Amino acid sequence: MDSSKSNDSTNSGLQDSNPDASDEDKTELCPGFKDADAFVKYGLGAVLLATKASAGLPQAGDEYDFYRSFPGFQEFCESQGDKLLHCMSQIMQHHGCRSHMRDRNKLTGLEERFDLVVDSNDVILERAGILLDEADGVNRSQQPVMPAGFQPPKIVVSSWNRKGSGSGSRSETFRLLHAKNIARPQLKFKEKVDNSNTPFIPKIFIKPNAIKPLPSYFTNKQIRKERPEDLDVPAALADLIHQQRTQTHVEDMFAHPYQYELDHLTIPESLLSKPEPQMYKPIAETKFSFVDTLEDLVALNEKLCRLSEFAVDLEHHSYRSFLGLTCLMQISTREEDFIIDTLELRCEMYILNEAFTDPAIVKVFHGADSDIEWLQRDFGLYVVNLFDTHQASRALNLARHSLDHLLKHFCNVDSDKRYQLADWRIRPLPDEMVQYARTDTHYLLYIYDCVRAQLLDFNHGQPGLLQSVWNKSKDISLKKYVKPIYTEESYLELQRKQKKSFNTQQLTAFRLLFAWRDKLARQEDESTGYVLPTHMMSKISEELPKEPQGIIACCSPVPPLVRQQVNELHLLVQQAREMPLLKAEIAAQKNKGLTPIKKPEVTLFGPHDTSRASESDLPHFSPDALPVKQGILFSEDEHKMDVDVQKTGGLMAPAKITLFEELETKNDQESLSVAHMKARRIIESFENPFRMYLPSTDVHINKNAKFDPSSKIFEISKRWKLQSIEEQQKEFEAKRKAKEEAKERVKKAAEERNKAKQSYQESLQNVATVRQQAAESAKGGGKKRERVASEVGESTPKPSKKLMKSAENPQKTEPASQDSFTPFDYSQSDLKVFADMKSKDDTQFDPNRQAHDFKKKKFAKGQKSNFGTGNRSMSYLAGKSDRGFRHNWPRR
Repeated sequence: MDSSKSNDSTNSGLQDSNPDASDEDKTELCPGFKDADAFVKYGLGAVLLATKASAGLPQAGDEYDFYRSFPGFQEFCESQGDKLLHCMSQIMQHHGCRSHMRDRNKLTGLEERFDLVVDSNDVILERAGILLDEADGVNRSQQPVMPAGFQPPKIVVSSWNRKGSGSGSRSETFRLLHAKNIARPQLKFKEKVDNSNTPFIPKIFIKPNAIKPLPSYFTNKQIRKERPEDLDVPAALADLIHQQRTQTHVEDMFAHPYQYELDHLTIPESLLSKPEPQMYKPIAETKFSFVDTLEDLVALNEKLCRLSEFAVDLEHHSYRSFLGLTCLMQISTREEDFIIDTLELRCEMYILNEAFTDPAIVKVFHGADSDIEWLQRDFGLYVVNLFDTHQASRALNLARHSLDHLLKHFCNVDSDKRYQLADWRIRPLPDEMVQYARTDTHYLLYIYDCVRAQLLDFNHGQPGLLQSVWNKSKDISLKKYVKPIYTEESYLELQRKQKKSFNTQQLTAFRLLFAWRDKLARQEDESTGYVLPTHMMSKISEELPKEPQGIIACCSPVPPLVRQQVNELHLLVQQAREMPLLKAEIAAQKNKGLTPIKKPEVTLFGPHDTSRASESDLPHFSPDALPVKQGILFSEDEHKMDVDVQKTGGLMAPAKITLFEELETKNDQESLSVAHMKARRIIESFENPFRMYLPSTDVHINKNAKFDPSSKIFEISKRWKLQSIEEQQKEFEAKRKAKEEAKERVKKAAEERNKAKQSYQESLQNVATVRQQAAESAKGGGKKRERVASEVGESTPKPSKKLMKSAENPQKTEPASQDSFTPFDYSQSDLKVFADMKSKDDTQFDPNRQAHDFKKKKFAKGQKSNFGTGNRSMSYLAGKSDRGFRHNWPRR
């Protein structure tokens, strides 16, 4: 009231001073100029003439030097230069700047004068900018409306927050209200915010106005209290574990609770007929209530249940929360306006489901796409019988479809959007923000009547166009909230939006930073834009700083969490710099995610059969080549292979892209890794809610649907890295059995080798050696000599390698028979065969070392030596003997 009185007094004062102002306008602004336009016109003309004159001066270089040689031109330049410097000094003194422009004694005088001119220009342009802002209505000394105890924010002046000037009115500036010192409302919530990387499960546990009852899973609110062992895991994951333990699968765990009611909703004829628009009350005469207690909320719900329509709008905050917070709910009826403090009544908002799901009550929204999801996420509220004025505006082909345009078009009301970007977590709310919130819904019911009438008139009285708006509004109410899920490929979509070509190092840095930002944002319950904005993350990935200071330099201003975690970010950048550097095209091909086709168990011949290849097409490798992994050059997936079982001698890479992709069979589960098996079992538990929409047996599912957040497959195609206790025991038993089987196979193979070795040694026992054969032949014919058994200390010739191998067995060969053996008489031998033989050093035979052995031997008389035949040692060939005439042979 005081401010209105002061405004009235100032307005009256301005009206009283209008005659004096009109008299002053008749006087001249400056001598010779009647108004500012004439002065500006003259000034622009003078500047234009000066510019043309300066263009006619001699150019710097030879032309100027030539004219400078004439004394008259030199004096003229000096005099004009002094005049210009004097004028510049006066202007600088007028603005309070230093003006020592004529000092030419110093060597650096030119640089100093240039610096003085630059500083002066900055001061003058800054003052000109302030005056222009004041002329546009921006008063920098004016303080924005702020709650008590908060610091005033900085003024943000730009094109986005300047309101266009109307007829005779000055432009206004929107003021961005932000609260730096506000307490986080998440700390007061009774139910902790679930930022885990798990799908969203509806919060509803009571279903008013139900035609199809709510499943027992949602009605049992104490389900988590009965399972205290799962309190440390997210709610969605705890429910999944409970289903695995109890072997119970809820079919509609992720379905829309009011799917059946919305599918069978029929719009009554009264809503398809032309209405008579009911004029709204002035906002000053409308009763207003601020609801922040449970009793007021129950009373409001009872009022809404007795109405036939009401308007709803929400105020949301997403900067200091990972999933976002619904801070206010505005509800307007024909008679009253309500604002609900949803931060205070977050856990009790489900009470309004009785009115929001009543099909006899019309809920009017404007642009309800996001509002429907926010209601489900934060409060478990659902809307039945929705009318969206945004869809009606699109059906009418209006110039613009915003609420501002509808207010101006139907109500002739200029909406005040100064607090559009304000922080709605502020408590208590300033009066200006309350007025702004009321405006969003106060006129919405009147707009609802007007657009329905125009839709019927636009379609010549037929309800077809109006019915289409009702159907589109019903489709919006069927939307389900989908929590943002992080996957290994999540960064690719964001990287494509940057429209930058990254190499492998930069792409790796972007992927690591994206994962770090998502993880930290979930832990701290902050938005990803608060943790690390996308343009800063892209800058760091592009520059790859070598030092932590370089990361700080890439961020302006530096986010608080980046400054705290700069060392961790530096380690991530270093990890990316260690990646091999490839071109962007090659990196793009590798990251397409294509996998080779798996071979089926039963291979059939066909023109597109890739499971068989001829032997001529395979490269030749040595038999000692190490086993290699199939397709490792073209696939990044590592498949574990048993080297002992699967011996491969070549590398065969299957095709990456084929015309006919072979479906994965059930037998392929054996080739999957443990992680893939876990993910498959957990994903299969999520397929039940949508089994009714899918074919019965194995079919091909489009891979694009798995990455579409609006698809149902997206909710069930996530990888969960958790397994129940029973499955872990089964897996352990399977591993233990596999190890035992492997040990048995090794044991059997060792026994077979031992049996083969033993049989081979037994076969050698019945084979007679060369000496035994010679003894038998001498015994039979008497022509060939036989040797006496070796005495103690007597050396025998070294046997061959084959005999040594055969003698490895513990059973020794029996000595030759000694019956009727006559020693050989070497006195009758021809020793000339040893002539002209060069002695060579040989470790196998040394006559000097073994000379004493020959003294013990007795030789038979009359027997000629025959080196060409007989059983002489096969180790010493003819012509290669070391025995020569130079040695001292023993006397015969």
